[in-house]
Amino acid sequence: MSEQATIKTDVVIVGAGPCGLFQVFELGLLGLKSEVVDSITQAGGQCAELYPDKPIYDIPAIPVCTGLELTQNLLKQISPFGAGMHLGQEVTELILQDDGQFVLRTHLDQEFHAKAVVIAGGVGSFQPRRIRVADADEYEGKTLHYRVRNPEQFSGKRLIICGGGDSALDWAIELAGIVEHLTVIHRTDQYRAVDASVAKLRALAAAGTVDLLENTKLDSLQGVNGELEKVRVKRADGDIEAIQTDHMMVFFGLAPKLGPIADWGLELERKTLPVDTENFETSVPGVYAVGDINTYPGKKKLILSGFHEAALAAFAIKQRIEPNKKVRVQYTTTSPLMHERLGLKEDDE
Repeated sequence: MSEQATIKTDVVIVGAGPCGLFQVFELGLLGLKSEVVDSITQAGGQCAELYPDKPIYDIPAIPVCTGLELTQNLLKQISPFGAGMHLGQEVTELILQDDGQFVLRTHLDQEFHAKAVVIAGGVGSFQPRRIRVADADEYEGKTLHYRVRNPEQFSGKRLIICGGGDSALDWAIELAGIVEHLTVIHRTDQYRAVDASVAKLRALAAAGTVDLLENTKLDSLQGVNGELEKVRVKRADGDIEAIQTDHMMVFFGLAPKLGPIADWGLELERKTLPVDTENFETSVPGVYAVGDINTYPGKKKLILSGFHEAALAAFAIKQRIEPNKKVRVQYTTTSPLMHERLGLKEDDE
């Protein structure tokens, strides 16, 4: 690592979900600089990965918003504080220094020096459950997809969608009108998706818009140079059928993995981090945990609870970094200092 590549900051936040983003805001109000690192390639955490278009109803003062809208609003809210966003990077090492500060490194060899660390990693990093078919990795990222980045790439193509949850059915319903031919494959005739989506899918199948293969499993993939040509499937009666296709999307769910966090010397309790509810500090002084990754008596895994935890953690971090100063509560309504940190002008007040 070169000195130029090392980033020095007050706090590194591991996780760019709603709680991690709000942590930036609470630290920023107290005059602390943050850097955010997340293994996912976009901000938003579970909201962005699992339900970007699904409505959320329990955010205070927001009657309803989608996961994507919540993420966009949080990014706008924290914009005055100039937090660095390091997405698509997994923190692999956390090292406590003799002076009580921390060195963190990612799998891309980015190094951070920080005075405190906040782990806001939800239930860990989400990894798609992959198909157990020979040579599947040859097609992954080319014509085999576990996430959808650009729906337009399937326009006019032959497409297979595998899975029976909300993601599989939502994409099947959305893409049915733009693809040349769509086949949906599910291992049973029972679905994990909402009833309305199941009804829509079956209506599309009845109309001949979608080929729906239930009680069917993947058998093998055929193609050349990462380009799928056929997918062989096994029906309930044991018959093998070959389906011609250009692309295949697989939605077998996302598996949360604690990942490198498990090796950082932190006390663990059933893959979560026990914290002190006075300051949300973990078993390692200077390392805090907010959101679904932490645990304590009465813990509720709600976004609004994580926001509360982020606020208290911020005050504790400020006191740790400046132990000889009293940390006072100031209100964004009236405090000139808060207005200055928020970048407000007189006309905005």
